[in-house]
Amino acid sequence: MTRLFNAPEAFADEALEGFVAAHRRWVRPVPGGVVRSAPAPAGQVAVVIGGGSGHYPAFSGLVGPGLAHGAAVGNVFASPSARQVRTVAEHAHTGGGVLLMYGNYAGDVLHFGQAAEQLTADGVETRTVAVTDDISSASADEAEKRRGIAGDLPVFKAAAAAAEEGRSLDEVVRVARHANARTRSFGIAFSGCTLPGADTPLFTVAEGRMAVGLGIHGEPGIGEESVPTADEAAELLVSTLLKELPEGIGSPRGERAAVILNGLGTVKYEELFVVYRRVAQLLAEAGIEAVEPEVGELVTSFDMAGVSLTLCWLDEELAALWTAGADTPAYRKGAVTAQAAPAADTGGTARAEAAKPLPAATEESRATAATVVAALDAVAATVDTHAEELGRIDAVAGDGDHGIGMRRGSGAARTAATEAAGEGAGARTTLYAAADAWSDRAGGTSGALWGVLLRAVGTALGDTEAPTAPVVAHGVEEASAAVQRLGGAEVGDKTMVDVLVPFARTLADATAGGAALTDAWDRAATAAEEAAQATADLAPRIGRARPHVERSLGTPDAGAHSLALIVRAVHGVLAARRTTA
Repeated sequence: MTRLFNAPEAFADEALEGFVAAHRRWVRPVPGGVVRSAPAPAGQVAVVIGGGSGHYPAFSGLVGPGLAHGAAVGNVFASPSARQVRTVAEHAHTGGGVLLMYGNYAGDVLHFGQAAEQLTADGVETRTVAVTDDISSASADEAEKRRGIAGDLPVFKAAAAAAEEGRSLDEVVRVARHANARTRSFGIAFSGCTLPGADTPLFTVAEGRMAVGLGIHGEPGIGEESVPTADEAAELLVSTLLKELPEGIGSPRGERAAVILNGLGTVKYEELFVVYRRVAQLLAEAGIEAVEPEVGELVTSFDMAGVSLTLCWLDEELAALWTAGADTPAYRKGAVTAQAAPAADTGGTARAEAAKPLPAATEESRATAATVVAALDAVAATVDTHAEELGRIDAVAGDGDHGIGMRRGSGAARTAATEAAGEGAGARTTLYAAADAWSDRAGGTSGALWGVLLRAVGTALGDTEAPTAPVVAHGVEEASAAVQRLGGAEVGDKTMVDVLVPFARTLADATAGGAALTDAWDRAATAAEEAAQATADLAPRIGRARPHVERSLGTPDAGAHSLALIVRAVHGVLAARRTTA
């Protein structure tokens, strides 16, 4: 388990701070992550990678010449926010455009995609590539749905080496996609990881059994088998990967591959070497040349006891890029051009975040803003009370980070709203501040969705009027639509949408019928609670729980449950204030 930490919600920030302090030769901190300590040559494509904390040396440990130009670092097992990604990219950019790279997870797709849109709108040409190497997470026919695990490294490496050669953004993107299409990974685990502050691992397997087809966020495997010998483990890993060859490779014989035997956290190097001994034999017997193999911890999952094997099938182009030099805190090979002495951080090309004057607000809207602050205070308190419960629910078929992320997001939203209202902001501006803070601090899919939810409600409330009950209901309906557009979920997918839609509909119907806001909200909160409980009977159709239907059945969705808790907490505030509009 993770033993050394202070506050669980501070773990990611404090880990990054310590990492930077230990590796200033390679990296310097910027808001949202790290960039190279010395800038790349002017006009070079900037390859910015990123993801959640808990995977070291991914992602911050892979920043340096020959590899990434920067890394955006999110909360534990949660994607960095769009603002984090954008800020890191702005500091890394030197005029050649930006390629954002990440594992194929819903939160990363959302946040990196939003950041790319924002950067492009600001005149920085930006593209994205998601790594999809995990063959256990979807069939070959649905390869675009696969997760990114240890195959991140060869795909990142190929793109970064192409950038170092001075290739154009289009070329770097082509190389990244080509490498991704030729990379496959498969893993096994003997126990799950334990997040900071948690008492139990995210999943367990019976004595003498192992999980097969695991992810890197503590997700359970897609099946179980008896614990093998080291040689049997090697045979399972190699035989599984050789069953699916990339397009254009009819037979493995005569092929070359970059080979990574990756330890996920607590499998020791000596154990990995014993396994790799047999991996090397099997690859040679199959006629495959292992090119500069890597054995060690490259993409981890806290203290998970597990191992994965990655094969990136090399052609002439990819072989040259794989063997090119790199010099980062955690990954070094060959020779690279020495970096210039680290320069003081002057903000680079980053956009200045100058303080903006508050929009004008009426006294009526400021009074509503006070209610918003009280509601967010109740939300943060409720989340804090239930954070461990939310984490346990999320761990059944997911990564167990929902409690930590919600605690960080709701706490940041409360602080930002309090500050905005204290400066005289109206309801819209107060909710906008809360939305940005929640999204930024929570990260992940949940952070992005709560950001758009609060912003949609804020737009409806405005800064000038005292909102009526129908106006509030309309704002919630707009929030429901915005969440569905951004997240892509529908009712029945086993997500927060299964609660948000009936809550919004019930609230709208009640206010349209003349009910006061407090009474209407009470009815809607009851509908939300019933809908949240009903998600226990649903099979997940999207997200990290999708490959684990059997485990998920019988347990409500964590995001749906937290939303139901939150709307009930807000009702308590409305009831105390007896808002009638």
